[in-house]
Amino acid sequence: MWWDTSNVITNIPECLAYFFIVFWIGIRVLHFIAIVYAKYRLHRRTEKTCPETPLPGISILKPLTGSDPNLYSNLETFFVMNYPSYELLFCIENELDEAIPIVRLLIDKYKHINAHLFIGGEQVGINPKINNMQTGYSAAKYELIMISDAGICMKEDTLLDMVQHLTEDTGLVHQMPFTCDREGFPATFEKIYFGTSMARMYLVADLMRINCHTGMSTLIRKKLLDEVGGLRTFGVYLAEDFFIAKSITDRKWRIRVSSQPALQNSGICQITAFQARLARWIKLRLAMIPLTTIIEPLSECVLLGAASAWAFRYLFRWDPLVFFMVHLLIWFLCDFVLLSIIQHGSLPFSKFEFVLGWLFREFTGLPLFLHALKDPHIKWRSRSYRLRWGGVAEDFTKKV
Repeated sequence: MWWDTSNVITNIPECLAYFFIVFWIGIRVLHFIAIVYAKYRLHRRTEKTCPETPLPGISILKPLTGSDPNLYSNLETFFVMNYPSYELLFCIENELDEAIPIVRLLIDKYKHINAHLFIGGEQVGINPKINNMQTGYSAAKYELIMISDAGICMKEDTLLDMVQHLTEDTGLVHQMPFTCDREGFPATFEKIYFGTSMARMYLVADLMRINCHTGMSTLIRKKLLDEVGGLRTFGVYLAEDFFIAKSITDRKWRIRVSSQPALQNSGICQITAFQARLARWIKLRLAMIPLTTIIEPLSECVLLGAASAWAFRYLFRWDPLVFFMVHLLIWFLCDFVLLSIIQHGSLPFSKFEFVLGWLFREFTGLPLFLHALKDPHIKWRSRSYRLRWGGVAEDFTKKV
């Protein structure tokens, strides 16, 4: 018979073993690329601008909901930036929101800064962030739009750094997510996640020109949004940041990561809240990029190490326990180097704390993914959503 099924069945374990080995090598290569690219790309010195070439004006949209202990200090960093021409557009949906007095206090303190407060928002879609920003977006007067989340803390030269990355062929510049130095294990865990797992994916994606945009700190050419109907066009998505970037790359514009990471500085830092946030991101990726269902679990350190240990044992008779331990050590050292580069200074915790945080991150990554896979509904603040394939969201609050 021309097709021998017994040979196919016999060869399946061997093919699977070779697949795991190739995938393991590929991840090791990506790890190395991320380290080299981080060293090259991040924390580059901001160049002084020529006085004969005026910098473009920037309208900064700050969507706010509620308050936390660091909100005042985070917002204040936007009032003291070293940039000649920008406006602050604070957008708050509820007139009783706790953030309103804080914003008004800062506006009164820095009267020389062009800042405005918009209350009420506008219902243009299902995405509450887009709805909140819409009135501010309509009032924006400059050619560049910056969308910046409430928990972001800015350095004085961050705007200048982002503008300098907005080259002629670039439509969007975004900051790689990272965190400020804060105390406690939850803060350590967040910094390790954003400086290792998230950073590895983010840096490689930027190098390979793959859309990996998160909208927590983004600079966009306003004309590119206006060409497709403005922010309201993306109100049907929960992951508006991904689809904004996709819209820009579809029109042959580049997106780039700036050299300064985004410094998240939320005053509320909890493991459960952060893992809920990670689970929400996983669900969004599963709906937008179905291939994530296969690729993402295999890229986790523990699962890939176990699968590769079996593969090397099956093909080459290597001791699987020894291989797994060496795999963990290599991964650990690469992550420590990558985090140190991104931190660009001394880490705010000890090496022992790093070991604990790293182990917690790696051994909870796969269970968190499986939990997100089991429950497709996304809970965001007080509302619940269900995603259809392609990322379009449906309000599921009244149905649950």
